[in-house]
Amino acid sequence: MVTAPYRNDSNKIVILNPKGGCGKTTLATTLASYFALRGPTPTLVDTDPRGYSTRWLERRSTDRPRVNGVADNNLAMRGRRTWPFRKPKDAGAVIIDTPAALNRREISQLTYDADCILIPILPSRFDIDATTNFIAQLMLLTELDCPIAVIANRTRKNTNGLAMLQRILTSLETPTIAVIRDTQNFVHAADHGLGIYEMPHYKVKQEIEQIDRIIEWLDQLLIRTMDPGRATRFNPVRKLFGSQSSGLTHPS
Repeated sequence: MVTAPYRNDSNKIVILNPKGGCGKTTLATTLASYFALRGPTPTLVDTDPRGYSTRWLERRSTDRPRVNGVADNNLAMRGRRTWPFRKPKDAGAVIIDTPAALNRREISQLTYDADCILIPILPSRFDIDATTNFIAQLMLLTELDCPIAVIANRTRKNTNGLAMLQRILTSLETPTIAVIRDTQNFVHAADHGLGIYEMPHYKVKQEIEQIDRIIEWLDQLLIRTMDPGRATRFNPVRKLFGSQSSGLTHPS
């Protein structure tokens, strides 16, 4: 088996879901703050007209690890394929926060040259139906060339909604890589322009365990291997449900 070195120029992460309020911005800012701590400096691209990611950046203190920000809600609509979509090598991780209700053309342009797509989903019947249909369309639109993963978001243990979500997600080819509980910790972090890794560890231990799973999945995408048995387009690492995968460590 031959493994290629870590490539900082292969890290364009697009966060998509046609349903509003599913936690796209929370996921985008959480990942941006993590990569800021780890380095090199990431770039957070806000293509949502509501500008929630941009406001998060405005609230972020200058003494925190830097996150570069790009705010332009017309990037997809104008069909531009200029920076940041060309991912200059010095840009660090490029994380794209997207609005709801994108059309096929907009999705195609936002995902152009993406290394992966992350889809947060809420445990409600409406959200599940809308998102599973979207995933099927997205797989056809991207011609199966881009790894796609799902994050179950704002879940509560021992509820009918979570049980239903788990049943449906286990039937999909697309891996579910994290299950994030319904908590105010993300709200408190966002209020101060922080990420969950920048909060007191004892308060956010459960959240970090799940975000670590996302980071692990992303890192696996940057390890190119010659062994065809190691990974597939849809499942570079084992599925969360039905496995005992462990998270990474809290960055210093």
